[in-house]
Amino acid sequence: MSQPAILPALPESDVVQAAQLIQQAYSPPSVQVSSDAQRRLQQELFDIQKRYEAWGLVVPFLNHEDGNVQFFGAHTVQVKIARDWESFPPENIPLLRELLLELTSHSVISGKNKVILRKLFIAITSLALKIAPGVPSRWPDWIVSTVEHLSSRSVSTEYLLDFLAIVAEEVDTADLVGSSKMQMQQTLLDASPLVVRAITATISQSPSTTRVRELEPALKCLQAWMSIFRADNITPLIPLLIALLNPPSPGAEVDPNVFTPASDTLQEIMTRSPLSAGAGTATLTEPLLVWLDVVGTQILQSGSSSESLSEVSHSVCKLISSLGDHSNTYFASNITSLKPVAGSPKTKSQLIQSFLRLLLSYTGLPGYYGADEEESEMTLGFWYLFQESLWSAEFDGECEQGDTQPGLEVEEQNRMTVVHAVYAELVKVLRRKVAWPPQSVLACWAKDQVDKFQVYRRDVGDTLINAYYILRNEMLRYYLSDIQERLLQRQDAQEGWEEIEASLHCIMSVQEALPLEDNPLLSQLFGVDILKHMPTLGQDRVRRTMLGLIGTYASWFTTQNKIHSPTSTPSLLMNSISYVVAALPEPVLCLPAANSLRDLCDANRVALAPHIGAFAELHAGLIGIPDTEKSKVLQSIASVIQALPPEEEIPPLLAIVSPVVEKLIQALGSSSQLPEEARSMMIVQLQTLTGISKGLTRTTDSLLILEESSADQAEAERLQRARDDYRMVKLREDIFGAFRSTIEFWSGDASVSDALADLIRSITSLPSDTTLLSLPAGPLLGLICIACQGHLTAVWLSLAKSLVIQLDPPTIMTPTLKPSPNAEAVAILTNALPVILQTSLSMLGQPGALESNPDVVQAFFGCLDSVAKHFINVFYGLPPGALDALMQCAIRSLSMQERYSLVATCTFLETLVRRTASSDELGDASTMLVHQYGLLILRAVLCGFAGVAPRSTTVNLIELLSIIASKYPAETREWMNKVLFADDFVESRATPEAKRNFVKAVVGSRSPKRTREAAQQFTLIARGLEGTSFGYASITM
Repeated sequence: MSQPAILPALPESDVVQAAQLIQQAYSPPSVQVSSDAQRRLQQELFDIQKRYEAWGLVVPFLNHEDGNVQFFGAHTVQVKIARDWESFPPENIPLLRELLLELTSHSVISGKNKVILRKLFIAITSLALKIAPGVPSRWPDWIVSTVEHLSSRSVSTEYLLDFLAIVAEEVDTADLVGSSKMQMQQTLLDASPLVVRAITATISQSPSTTRVRELEPALKCLQAWMSIFRADNITPLIPLLIALLNPPSPGAEVDPNVFTPASDTLQEIMTRSPLSAGAGTATLTEPLLVWLDVVGTQILQSGSSSESLSEVSHSVCKLISSLGDHSNTYFASNITSLKPVAGSPKTKSQLIQSFLRLLLSYTGLPGYYGADEEESEMTLGFWYLFQESLWSAEFDGECEQGDTQPGLEVEEQNRMTVVHAVYAELVKVLRRKVAWPPQSVLACWAKDQVDKFQVYRRDVGDTLINAYYILRNEMLRYYLSDIQERLLQRQDAQEGWEEIEASLHCIMSVQEALPLEDNPLLSQLFGVDILKHMPTLGQDRVRRTMLGLIGTYASWFTTQNKIHSPTSTPSLLMNSISYVVAALPEPVLCLPAANSLRDLCDANRVALAPHIGAFAELHAGLIGIPDTEKSKVLQSIASVIQALPPEEEIPPLLAIVSPVVEKLIQALGSSSQLPEEARSMMIVQLQTLTGISKGLTRTTDSLLILEESSADQAEAERLQRARDDYRMVKLREDIFGAFRSTIEFWSGDASVSDALADLIRSITSLPSDTTLLSLPAGPLLGLICIACQGHLTAVWLSLAKSLVIQLDPPTIMTPTLKPSPNAEAVAILTNALPVILQTSLSMLGQPGALESNPDVVQAFFGCLDSVAKHFINVFYGLPPGALDALMQCAIRSLSMQERYSLVATCTFLETLVRRTASSDELGDASTMLVHQYGLLILRAVLCGFAGVAPRSTTVNLIELLSIIASKYPAETREWMNKVLFADDFVESRATPEAKRNFVKAVVGSRSPKRTREAAQQFTLIARGLEGTSFGYASITM
């Protein structure tokens, strides 16, 4: 084609030079081009494409013989329309439209690559998005007219379908809102009959090679239009799609090239079309049930006979999984229905039960998931939806009066009989599927296969919970009977444990669904019938699962205290404890054993307290257990100690804590000689003390106690007397001294800091949660100040925040007016805050420090927010210049690009302004704060709206603006006008009118909602996002 007059005419030399750049940038692999050279060439091409003259490259590039140059020509016209449309002369738009249609039809007929054609189809759609919306439309009926034009140029149906698919995709993702979006959607609806006719004509053809080639674009087009079509557009296509699933002739194999895309399309209908979510049972569900009953079963049975049939079988599994998700309510309501189904001699119940058998067959495919098959996992989600639908259907079967008719009762019994049979078969199938292969097979598996199988086992566990809600104890009884039977039939003590382990895994998976009450079946599990016959040597996998199962059911043992006699209770619990303890010395089982012991002791501390002597023996025998697991064992023992009377806690607590503290002090002493060994030992001892501290914490949340009884007061007094015991005082002093030494020598080590911070959080508490080891927050805050001076990190600042909160703990009964913090706490903060500020501001005041340390910034302002909430007066007693330095740093932080830092800064400033303004004790401090810093804060906030701050922080900036506007409306009006209309205000799309409207909306109404709406609207205008779907989505979020 020759160069049209509406496009710039470029010298031939310029066209040739640009084409050479493309050929160099996208040279074949045989030609070596460095990455730097390639980036330079691509940048040159990008720069060329941005110029208006690039319109003149489109036609000569499409006429070029090189495919890469042709593609760049098609890409250029699409880019120019999408991004540089404003520069194109409006009077030439009709001629451009005709040119683009001619270029496209010529490219199709000349056999250009489909990638190039796709770009041209996108360009046509982009042009329509520019000129079709509006009144009057400059391109009415653009879809139909484009198809007619291409058809008149002998473009085949295959390419027309490609074009129509792209139309749906591009319009769906177009950045349109309001009337423009509705107008474009209407053009799609108007073209729907044309699209349906084109798809129908293709998929209803007789089988041939041409049909297979055209079938794929037809089905892709249908999938692209799925959410646009109305139900009556789709319904006539369903029989045609199901027909594609059949073999081309009786006895012939199904063609995967036809079957798979047809199956995928039916799945899309069930998930994305108007017939999704259970709609169309007569036109979609029942015809598929009829087909599955006849052909689906045959495909399953022959699925492994060839690679192509295996692909088809995989697609069948996806299809039945989609049908299960779509029609689960229909299945639940009709599982015993005797009504006939059109096109089949069978009733609804027969077809549904046939479907469930097929689904169960895929759920229980032979072999191991991830190694031998990939389908069984796809069916698991159905059983959750089916169980939920069964409950709903059961509810729907009730009469309005609440009494069920005799006929309904019988129907419900029949229905549940069938359901129970289905789920009983399911739990048997899943037990078999989760069994690990013998070691000889497992040794040949790759790591990713093992990982995949482990994930599958967890997913099966979720499905078993749904099965439990149907079967209840019937399910547990089956698994326990299976275990007992296999234990009795065992011939070789070293083999066959995989099946038993699978049953134990299934029982463990359903724990969360079991009610917390006595259950004879669980007594059987943890009694002599099963637990006593579990291996105690070797057989790591089944023992690991048994250990995990015991830990998972730890809370169940608490029910035994209430049901059985005191002599029988420890039997089941202590049997389990003994089994767990026996595994502790074995390296491969030590971790799960320690975890299980921790859970058992934490949940059953009262029942185990009388056996504290046995735990003393356990502590004495911990020599062979690794230190990392020993901490969990000591936490377990500490849990039991906590259940003792306070004065009786002292000897056993000293016995487990003193050796740990001694080792910690010893490691500190060798820090200079053997730093690595000392560091490792310190971390382990700190973690061990953390575990002990957690173990001593009460299981009842003190914040849930609404009133302190006299018994609670008496218990608190006993605890305090035990804390005052000289031995405990000495122990706490030793721990505090170890903390001080650790901070002095190791505050800059990340691992040591994390371990110490975790310990301090565990060993400090609110007054109502105090233990014998609890340390006061005040002195610890002093240590944290030393740590910050040595090496400032987010860890220390976050810890300081926690300690600040503990210095002003909540009371059990919250008063109407919160009392002021006590004088001692204020004195502590008066000393600590200047140190934190001086250290932090010195670091953050360095060039680039704010941007390079976002974690420190976030933690710093998070800490200051807590101080402002609890000790606002302390800010106004700071040394001269300290508050000013803090405010300057906060204002600079409002322009940061890192979201969490900026959010923390906004939160602190909002708290500071609000608490200062509402405090009667501060006098004129509020006036001083806002007059000195209000304008600067507002300037940072308004610049943030205009584009300086990330859009995700807009809501936080709005909160800060809202509190200032509500407290100081007159000043806000003055400052906003001053900032918004200043010459140096950040460059934005906001017009003077938009700025005036914004100011008027904020100061004219003190409603936070009105302020938020005005600020959001101004943000969109300032950033050039008004009227876009992207901007609209940000408001509605």
